[in-house]
Amino acid sequence: MAFSIPRHKSDFWTWITLSIIAVLCILLILPILRVLTLGFVDPDTGGLTLGNFIEVFTRNYYLNGLKNTLFVGLAGTLGACLIGIPLAFFTTRFLIRGKTLISTLAILVLVSPPFISAYAWIMMMGSNGVITNFFDGIGINIPTIYGAHGIILVFSLKFFPFIFLMTQTALNAVNKSFEDAAENLGCSPWQRFVKVTLPLVFPAVSTGAIICFVLSIADFGTPAILGRGFRTLSTIALSAYRSELGGPPTMAVTVSILMMAISMIALVAQRRILANRRYASSLTNLPVAVKLSGWKNAAVHFFSHGIVFLAMLPSAVVVYTSFLKTKGPVFVGGFGLESYDRIWRDAPDAIYNSFLFAIIAVTFITITSGLISYVIVRRDTKAAAAIDFLMMVPYLVPGVVMAIGFVTVFRNGMPNFFGPAVLLVMIYFIRRLPYGVRSTTSSLRQIKPSLEEAAVNLGATPLGAFVKITVPLIFPGIVVGALMSFITAINELSSTLILYDAGTITMPVKVYVAVLDGEFGLAAALSTILLLSTGACVYAVFRFAENRNSAFL
Repeated sequence: MAFSIPRHKSDFWTWITLSIIAVLCILLILPILRVLTLGFVDPDTGGLTLGNFIEVFTRNYYLNGLKNTLFVGLAGTLGACLIGIPLAFFTTRFLIRGKTLISTLAILVLVSPPFISAYAWIMMMGSNGVITNFFDGIGINIPTIYGAHGIILVFSLKFFPFIFLMTQTALNAVNKSFEDAAENLGCSPWQRFVKVTLPLVFPAVSTGAIICFVLSIADFGTPAILGRGFRTLSTIALSAYRSELGGPPTMAVTVSILMMAISMIALVAQRRILANRRYASSLTNLPVAVKLSGWKNAAVHFFSHGIVFLAMLPSAVVVYTSFLKTKGPVFVGGFGLESYDRIWRDAPDAIYNSFLFAIIAVTFITITSGLISYVIVRRDTKAAAAIDFLMMVPYLVPGVVMAIGFVTVFRNGMPNFFGPAVLLVMIYFIRRLPYGVRSTTSSLRQIKPSLEEAAVNLGATPLGAFVKITVPLIFPGIVVGALMSFITAINELSSTLILYDAGTITMPVKVYVAVLDGEFGLAAALSTILLLSTGACVYAVFRFAENRNSAFL
């Protein structure tokens, strides 16, 4: 792809643009291309072949993994829609007490790692779970959480906030005249919702659904913890990678390509559907929330608060479990701090590494996102457009795929410098960079370029104008992006499992290993630290978001 970068008064931002493209080529495009090319390599001869893909589409082992992935991905997305759409409708059309609390808890559910939810459900509905034992005690056998139904439950309760938050925003902007007209024509409330309201907010619903689907098929921790023989493409890819150590990971790469293809097909299909229809409406006659009474009011409140309570229940169970008294891996009754004591004895490196790698990666993200955002917003070039497009790619590429690409590009043949610690920081940086860029870009679009131009006309250098004028104005957006990047980086599991070694183990990996080993007290204590760190960042995001909004009033 040829980039046309016009010559400006100063070449400072031209060099910045070229530097950004170079970084993205090395850390994003090169690993992905390496993954794509390895899928066509014969592991025995090194020649080109289609045999890897033929094997994937002919062996039941891989076909079942593909079917399982599509099944839990679609079912989890459907479950998220069945929860998120009604919740969004109730909170926008009716007066709900605690509406702000519902939105806040939904965001907390969204940013907490899904593998922690999977572990918490084991504590409740596993073979020896609290709920399972309760029903066993009264003579009722209920199915455990293991298997496809458990994975779908976790995905539905974990990802519904995407649907809820996006649909809620869209519903608040719907012109009420359309709904009033349908009511005057004799439509029932259900018909009015299905035929009028839902089509108007379809872009928001479909965008949230695509995010849910992509994250579901890319998720490794939940099917790995709850699967019990139910394999998805993500677990198969990691298993194949481990079995191919010492040689080219061709089958792991082939499965990874299939995961990327599914994500791309889903995104393209959504874009095509939206392109063929018009959804715009004027932002006038906006809906007003009405007060319900009687059983309808009770039912709406019960559903709205019950959903977020159920979604937050795993986090509460994890925190509660972390304070139970233990003797080794066994809970012995009562409360104690033995699990936290074990952290300081057995897993201090995991805590240190998690914060260290995340902070280093976020530091680079903070510096880079401001520069990238400036190029995207202020430079009207093909290069800037390409950079803006590439910022979407990390959202679509699963962590397992990126990690395999990093191993094949940076570790093989270059072991002295690109050790596990460096690779982890690099992959956290490139995978979480879009969070910083999107937040900073949003802030920068609200600032007139005349402020920077005035500084340059008064003798400031382009860099000086950027640092002294632009950065202070977009600082709240930079901080919000950095905090969101930190939240997702410190909870990263799938890519870390491929890149880490004994000296670079992180908290998510330690939790995953502890759950597999039955060390539930240790897993709960580490998960609580992750949840508290995440909650503190979410609170800080809210505060800075409020400051950013007030700055432009």
